[in-house]
Amino acid sequence: MPVIGLKFSTIEGKRSSKKIVPEVKINSSPKIVSVKEADVTPMGKKALSLEFEFTTKYAPDIGEIKMTGEVIYISDKNAKVIKDWKAKKALPEGMNLEVLNYLFRACLIKISVLADDLQLPPAVQLPRVRPKSDQSSYIG
Repeated sequence: MPVIGLKFSTIEGKRSSKKIVPEVKINSSPKIVSVKEADVTPMGKKALSLEFEFTTKYAPDIGEIKMTGEVIYISDKNAKVIKDWKAKKALPEGMNLEVLNYLFRACLIKISVLADDLQLPPAVQLPRVRPKSDQSSYIG
């Protein structure tokens, strides 16, 4: 089943006064904090509300960007997912993959803009245009 909504609650970014070194390690990690049932009034259905934290850290202690929010997910097995979450603090494999991939896409786009504002390296490698190499044309 699909993710049908995303809402950010907080977005925090900070950069330390340290200079950026050539070897900056960037680590982004999503974390599901809680799972509960929610009404999706326009659809007339019940869905799952997944509260999350998404943190990108720049090492060695150069900066950090953190987001919290809520993902709305439609599932046919809300009660089972909530029961398993309370027992194991884990989502079903397929659902977990779908939600985490969605969070990576959505959050890394926002983090890239914030990183630029904070003068931090982008959290994802962007494509680069390179000059054409000097090759002699061979027609054979």
